[in-house]
Amino acid sequence: MIDRYSRKQIASIWSLENKFKIWLDIEIAACEANAQFGVIPPQDLAIIKEKANFNVSRIEEIENQVHHDVIAFLTCVAEYVGPSSRYIHYGLTSSDIVDTALSIQMKQAGEIILNDIDQLLEVLKKLALKYKHTPCMGRSHGVHAEPTTFGTKMALYYHEFLRNRKRMQDAIDEISYGKLSGAVGTFSNIDPRVEEIVCKKLGLKPDPISTQIIQRDRHAHYMSAVAICAGTLDKLATEIRHLQRTEVREVEEPFQKGQKGSSAMPHKRNPILCERVSGLSRVIKANLMVALDNMTLWHERDISHSSAERVILPDSTIALDYLLSKMIFILENLHVYPDAMMKTIEKTGGLFYSQGLLLKLVEKGYTREEAYQIVQDNAMRVWNAGGSLKELSLNDERITAKLSHVEIEEIFKLENFLHNIDYVFKKAGLQ
Repeated sequence: MIDRYSRKQIASIWSLENKFKIWLDIEIAACEANAQFGVIPPQDLAIIKEKANFNVSRIEEIENQVHHDVIAFLTCVAEYVGPSSRYIHYGLTSSDIVDTALSIQMKQAGEIILNDIDQLLEVLKKLALKYKHTPCMGRSHGVHAEPTTFGTKMALYYHEFLRNRKRMQDAIDEISYGKLSGAVGTFSNIDPRVEEIVCKKLGLKPDPISTQIIQRDRHAHYMSAVAICAGTLDKLATEIRHLQRTEVREVEEPFQKGQKGSSAMPHKRNPILCERVSGLSRVIKANLMVALDNMTLWHERDISHSSAERVILPDSTIALDYLLSKMIFILENLHVYPDAMMKTIEKTGGLFYSQGLLLKLVEKGYTREEAYQIVQDNAMRVWNAGGSLKELSLNDERITAKLSHVEIEEIFKLENFLHNIDYVFKKAGLQ
């Protein structure tokens, strides 16, 4: 991921320095385990633990010649260790190191993402409770439906991110496996106890069964959690972008001091942060398809997955961390305009009371079809000629034959839509 969309902590997880450090930790842990079973003499183990090291530039120099990153790494380490290096990587294959290290990196990145989600949840919870009783128009198909509250909108996203958190935690658990089982996973040249000891030391579980690699359904599961979380961010960003349109302007993302919106039009305050969230989320979601394709490999393995993973896993986790941080900033500084929300509610002459009127007419004896036609007739007149549904209802003999003026007035009260909001929040666990 380019520096523009990277934050230091998570980007460092995918650095060559961190990757090779994990590789070295695995190799040394395997040496310690092999020493327990008499494979490595104590004096050689002591030398390995004392001298084992690496230099990224040197590894890259060697790889330019041998065209194999693990061999280049081992050659570099051997230059530090000397003759005792013959015991390093004993009985192992490259993917034992690469896949076990990748699991650790994915776990590290996932834990940062979990922390980001926790912060975002706190912000969403505050917004939900603050605007719990702030009326705004609910829409279906982009058209006014019935009033809700802005807090209810935020409560919905709060719960969706709770699910994203659970998916991410499940994905971390699913990827927290290592393997040190040799060329095709049969432990042909390594004691199975080595895998158990090394995985325990690294905070992983031994993969119950593997070939030369850890199977890529685990990685696809992880990428699915990342992509779905990005999808929710896109959904929330799109909501804010719609609500920021000039014709609506019920909310607005932060516009900072000194910020400029357009090179040509000085008046512009554009939702550029939310647009950035939507744009980068597309990259993450597209990367999920690559992870799914990576599940299909030839026999015990090929390496068609490897090159793709070097791109999609760092890019997706780094980008998601960045997008979560941006959404936290957006929501912490979000401009909310309750007066504009009320003006929007009032814009259509009370058309949104149509269901309440329909149901009351049904209660008074009309069939549903008859009541629907009566209400729709008046609603279409409001759409076409203006006025209000309440006024037309008070002057429609078909309605006044069944309902008194007091009963009609009672139908056209905004609180009718909001009297169960406390229940909605209680049901959602937000109080």
